[in-house]
Amino acid sequence: MTTNERLPENGRRIDLAKLAPDVFKALIRLDTAARQGVDQTLVELVKVRASQINHCAFCIDMHTKDALAHGESVDRIVQLSAWGESRHFYTAKEVAALELTEAITVLTDGFVPDEVYARAASQFDATELAHLIGVITVINAFNRVSVTARNVPGHYTPAQAH
Repeated sequence: MTTNERLPENGRRIDLAKLAPDVFKALIRLDTAARQGVDQTLVELVKVRASQINHCAFCIDMHTKDALAHGESVDRIVQLSAWGESRHFYTAKEVAALELTEAITVLTDGFVPDEVYARAASQFDATELAHLIGVITVINAFNRVSVTARNVPGHYTPAQAH
């Protein structure tokens, strides 16, 4: 796209689900598989935090609404961008997951530090940790798709929580 070309009326560049449905469906299947065995509230906290780091407004909108629909508190969501200074809002397990989320999401400083991984491994059993790593990986993939496509936030309505 050149600078002279205009984006569609809604500002969105591309619709992955429509133009590459197999790719989109594979991401959805990966998300479904990764979430198995991980607490849904924790999943949403991780998804919001990774989306904040990646500046993905569409995913922040979606996963904040999903977290609220699953009973998450406004206070914990508001404090999430500064969780390091607001640790008292979160359990030790959630702090370990948020720390791991940041380490996996921001790889420009190198590998995931051993101490970050060890703290997560001390809070999660091996299977749960493997699934958590999957959740973090898939939200990062969705963030990259959404920021590239310029998906527009503000129109998402969560499904009814179970």
